[in-house]
Amino acid sequence: MHLHSGVHRGYEIQCPFCQCHRATAAGLTHHIETGSCPRAAGVTRDTLYRLIRSNDPQGTITNNLLGWSGSTQYEANELAYNRARRGWECYLCHRVFDRLPVLNRHLNSPIHQESLYHCPNRQCGKEFTVLAGIINHLESESCGYMRFEDVQRDIHNVVGGSNLLSF
Repeated sequence: MHLHSGVHRGYEIQCPFCQCHRATAAGLTHHIETGSCPRAAGVTRDTLYRLIRSNDPQGTITNNLLGWSGSTQYEANELAYNRARRGWECYLCHRVFDRLPVLNRHLNSPIHQESLYHCPNRQCGKEFTVLAGIINHLESESCGYMRFEDVQRDIHNVVGGSNLLSF
């Protein structure tokens, strides 16, 4: 993965919204999905999933989540402070944080959300909570579904093309 980083490859992948450049398809997807792109302010993990799911009726990479209406929002309060552990404890995974806002940021990150995506290689079976996670998985070539260069070439079909999802 280091050989595929910006150090060796440069920043060749252009954001279809703000025209900034990223080194990898996963980096571009993360940029868009986390709301970091100033020109894609309305794009969130949920809106991206809905868009991709609507263009993936066969479920090539998206999980068919009946009844899913969006990400769950959590909020911790003063009761989350654990005196014995001297910090704010996540009631889902029991990690401890030094400040309440940091715990709340953790609670509302994708870490405790439902898996929206799965590897298109059915033998692999891995699932992912964010699109950047599955793109990173495909870039790693760990399951052999796609070559790194193919992911880089095809990323605009996933995040910015009119013919979304052409794996």
